[in-house]
Amino acid sequence: MASKNLKIAFIGTGIMGAPVAGHIMDAGYELTVYNRTKAKAAGLIERGATWAASPAEAAREADVVFTMVGFPTDVEEIYLAGEGLLASAKDGAYLIDLTTSAPELARDIAGAAEVCGKHAFDCPVTGGESGAIAGTLTAIAGATERDIEPVREVLETFTSKIFCFGGAGNGQAAKLSNQVALASSMVGMADALSFAQQNGLDVEQVREMICSGTGSTGAMVSLAPKAIDGDYKPGFLVEHFLKDLGLALTVAEEKELALPGADTAFTLYDMLDAIGGGRMGTQAITLLYQEEAEAVAAGLDWSLYTAQHEHDDECDCGCGHDHGHEHGGHECACGHDHGDDHECCCGGEGHGEDHECCGGHGHGEDHECHCGHHHEG
Repeated sequence: MASKNLKIAFIGTGIMGAPVAGHIMDAGYELTVYNRTKAKAAGLIERGATWAASPAEAAREADVVFTMVGFPTDVEEIYLAGEGLLASAKDGAYLIDLTTSAPELARDIAGAAEVCGKHAFDCPVTGGESGAIAGTLTAIAGATERDIEPVREVLETFTSKIFCFGGAGNGQAAKLSNQVALASSMVGMADALSFAQQNGLDVEQVREMICSGTGSTGAMVSLAPKAIDGDYKPGFLVEHFLKDLGLALTVAEEKELALPGADTAFTLYDMLDAIGGGRMGTQAITLLYQEEAEAVAAGLDWSLYTAQHEHDDECDCGCGHDHGHEHGGHECACGHDHGDDHECCCGGEGHGEDHECCGGHGHGEDHECHCGHHHEG
């Protein structure tokens, strides 16, 4: 099936979708695009992509349809609605979802597609905006090598590695494993930068030292420089990372598996989202460790968190996982029951009555740290 004569449809031309679609065009494929906000597809249309007024219209004549949208609810609607891709795509078409979504939903879509005479598999990617722009993403397929062979050449236009995990939904589960690893890396990055800063060290020099040894992570290499420079523009949105962690924690809860690192990261990113950071890049987690004035200057508002949690004791992210915003009787992300008076998520010992920080360091009376759960209105 692999041929430059294949007609490709791409649905979802956002931060990562647009450059991915661009690489497919660069390889010589005929491309039709759809996005809820047409302006985000303007660059592709100017380069020769055909605009479609709906996902159904985009898919109707396509041999391969890629989707890269925000949330599982978007995936479900695009594929399974009355005018969705399963109903509108032609027989024999390949439907490939690049979104990070729920494993069970991926299995449902794949099964329904086969009944409809089409082929669908989950294929989330990792590598962020920079990888999408460079065309070096890692593809994580819920399929076998044989399954993807007819579309491998198309996948290779925007990837440097393709991992096949054998069955529908397994690509999503593997991608969530990646996000679980990233979660602890992001918290570790933020902790380390704050620790260095509070000890009066040159933070960039400390970062370079860490990157030269065993403490190095992708977060420290790629995202810490942005955080140090005060650059919080998204390569990967906080609200999407929060969604991914929620999905992972839901699966873990179903399997009675504790993920303390991911749970801690969810708590912090949920806080960041609550105070207005949902559309920032994930490196903005470092703002939770800074003086309030710096957070405000970046566009965050701590009063939003206070107001929300005065009326809502439970996470309403829709992932089904109880993340425990309040610590009264709650088993903290560090795995220990600290009792009703515990307000710290750093996983350490009790810090005393004046400790209000989640980063594990005392700052003194004049430091207003907002990296933990305890905040004055």
